Amino acid sequence: MRIAVIGVGLIGGSIGLAARERLGATVTGTGRRRSALETALELGAVDQVAETIEEAVADAEVVFVAVPVGLLPASAAAALAARARQLRRQRRRLHQACGRDGDRRRAIRRRPPARRSRDGRCRARPCGPFRRCNLVPDADRADLRRPVRAATRLLHALGARPTAIDASTHDRILATVSHLPHVFANVLVAQAARALEDGGERLPATGPSFRDATRVAGASSDIWTDIYVSNSDALAAQIDRRD
Repeated sequence: MRIAVIGVGLIGGSIGLAARERLGATVTGTGRRRSALETALELGAVDQVAETIEEAVADAEVVFVAVPVGLLPASAAAALAARARQLRRQRRRLHQACGRDGDRRRAIRRRPPARRSRDGRCRARPCGPFRRCNLVPDADRADLRRPVRAATRLLHALGARPTAIDASTHDRILATVSHLPHVFANVLVAQAARALEDGGERLPATGPSFRDATRVAGASSDIWTDIYVSNSDALAAQIDRRD
C-alpha cells in the first residue's frame, strides 16, 4: 500500500508511523517545513519526502491531509486536483496501450483493487493523537457510504477507533470539550499575568490545580486561532449558554 501524508507534524507523523509498522505501507510525506520533514524521516514516520503535494500523491492509494485547520481546504483541494490529473493521464496511457476498443473496455473494467497487507497483526506502537477520531460524513450523501466504510476499516487497521458523527454535533461537542478549555486556559494565564503586573510581583509557587488548568495555554496560537475561527459559531454558543 502506498500512502501520502500532507503535513507531518504530531498527527501526520503518528499516522505515518502506524501505516509503516502496522500495514507495511510505503509512506511519502510533504509539508511546509523542511525541519519537520527531516524529523519525520529520522523517526521513521515516512519513507521519503516530496517537494510538492502533486509529487506526494502520485500513485498513492490513500492520502491523509494533516495540516492546520486554516490550510486544510486549500491542501485537500490541491491533493484532489493533483490525483485527478494523474488518473486522467493514466487512463490515456491505458487506452493507448490497449489498442482496440474491446480490449480497452475490458482492461478498464478489470483494473485490480488496492492491495491489502497480508499480515493483519498489530505491531505498531499506540497511534497516539488519532487513536480516538471522528468521521464526519455528509448525512445527505448516500454515495459516501462505501468510502466511509473503507475509511473506517483503514483507521481500525492503523489502530484507531473511529466514531461516525454528524457535523453539527461534532462541532458542538468539540467546542465544549476541546476548544472552550483552551479559551479558559488562555484567559486564566492572561489574568494571572495582569495581576502580577499590577502588584509588581513574581509568580508564587502554584499548586497542581493552576498548572492543570493552564497546561494547554502554551499551545500554538497560530493553530488555535484557526480552530477558533473555523468553529466560531459553536464556540460562541457554548460561551453564551446560561442553562
